[in-house]
Amino acid sequence: MEDEFISIGVHTITGVATSIAAFVGWAPQGPTTQAILVENWLDFQLQFGGLDARSLLGYAVSHFFANGGQAAYIVRLVWDRTLPAAHNTNPTPCATAVATCGPLTLFARNPGAWGNNIRITVTPSPSSNTQFGLRVQLADSNGQLNDVEGYANLSVTPTDPRYAVTVIDNDSNYISFINPATGIPVVPTAAPSSTPANSPISLIGGADGSVLVPGDGNFEIALTSNPTRGVYLLDQVDIFNLLCIPAETDAPTIQKLQAFCAKKRAFCIVDAWQLSTTSNLSKSGPVGSTSGSITGDNSSNSAFYYPWVQAPDPLFGNRPTLFPPCGFVAGIYAATDASRGVWMAPAGINASLTGVLGLQYDITDEEDGGLNTQGINCLRHFEAYGNVVWGARTLQGSDQAGSEWKYIPVRRPALYIESSIYAGTQWVAFEPNDESLWGLIRMNIGIFMQGLFLQGAFQGTTPQQAYFVKCDSETTTQNDINLGIVNILVGFAPLNPAEFVVIQIQQMAGQSQTSNPASLTGPLKKMGLNKL
Repeated sequence: MEDEFISIGVHTITGVATSIAAFVGWAPQGPTTQAILVENWLDFQLQFGGLDARSLLGYAVSHFFANGGQAAYIVRLVWDRTLPAAHNTNPTPCATAVATCGPLTLFARNPGAWGNNIRITVTPSPSSNTQFGLRVQLADSNGQLNDVEGYANLSVTPTDPRYAVTVIDNDSNYISFINPATGIPVVPTAAPSSTPANSPISLIGGADGSVLVPGDGNFEIALTSNPTRGVYLLDQVDIFNLLCIPAETDAPTIQKLQAFCAKKRAFCIVDAWQLSTTSNLSKSGPVGSTSGSITGDNSSNSAFYYPWVQAPDPLFGNRPTLFPPCGFVAGIYAATDASRGVWMAPAGINASLTGVLGLQYDITDEEDGGLNTQGINCLRHFEAYGNVVWGARTLQGSDQAGSEWKYIPVRRPALYIESSIYAGTQWVAFEPNDESLWGLIRMNIGIFMQGLFLQGAFQGTTPQQAYFVKCDSETTTQNDINLGIVNILVGFAPLNPAEFVVIQIQQMAGQSQTSNPASLTGPLKKMGLNKL
């Protein structure tokens, strides 16, 4: 008897990641042509140089990991000659360090003054005149040389498995044969001579160029003007969920970032301008430091946080310093997603900020109530809970806007569901577009949605109340079939957060006055407390 296995058409839909952050800003070292994934603070230090007093990028990444973040893509912004400078400015380009030793020309792995600290020692092979060894050292701030890499039996023969160009450019974090000006490797034609004892070759000519910071027109140009650089390097990664540009408050730039996030099904965390005040924001609502709306069509994929956070600065003896909230808040998003789910508000008494000394302003319940209803998420201090995130609205969260994407824990689950279903239904391509296919689609998406329902992601006590999946001849017409289109309609009942707790207190008729609290003077008391 021969066994026969029959496929029932189950294509498991796996939920995508929800809290991979992306940080963009100036750093003293690191790749400039791709977004680099770092999974902890040490990774960032090794690849991008750690904290630097000239930029808020390193601080924001540090705050992210300290508050629960697990993974982040880093995009390093530098100035180069291909960018059109802002009006009335003359930025200095970043430059790459280089060293030449006979036929050997080596460049720092990426541009910046950091490359001037690299030292190279050449050791010829005693058995072959086409092979050599390299010792790579890095000088610290005291001039002490530390070994960081070593390579033996490198060859100048292209067919050799130890061909120097291939080995170095695949393995080294510090040096490269590729000329950054041309993108072409400078190939050694012969093995280099030995370097003198205790006299390693120094790479020279590295320069940081102009430091790019938000508010500088050149920062905005480097961030969004080149479709192959800046924030658009994130087009090269499979997925990111949270976009942070520390201290970016320029309204036109925020609009571009919001549009980019809408395209990528990501969410932008927007910092309030450091000079914002509670009084001004109460009158204006969420605004940038320059004129222009940040609450337009794409603003449902972003949220606004105020005020700035006071935290210790390790570069200055842990002196209390103000930092933008985005790094802290992104970490809270990640921690909430991991512990409770993307459908839960990243706010409340459990959303405590780690590594914080205080806040720029202490906000009262009354002030918070006014800001909250305009879509401004406040950071608050409470004696019992410390410093916490106390708001869960998108930038379409104003009561007057009446948007269906008013709340973060409604918008972000929708993005999660959309991304997961999109990724999990790629098998549909080129299948016969008929009722059989539609039934399989309904089954597979239904299994995924049922899993979320059982985790408590939706309102409703039954699946029928919580979600629906529709894919049939009504959603996909004959004209759609002729065009090669299958339409899938998925709906869910989101969990709206409780922002206001209303407590009703009523006297019991016919009881003696002494049996009731003296403060109750009427038959009914109602108290509204702004909770989120």
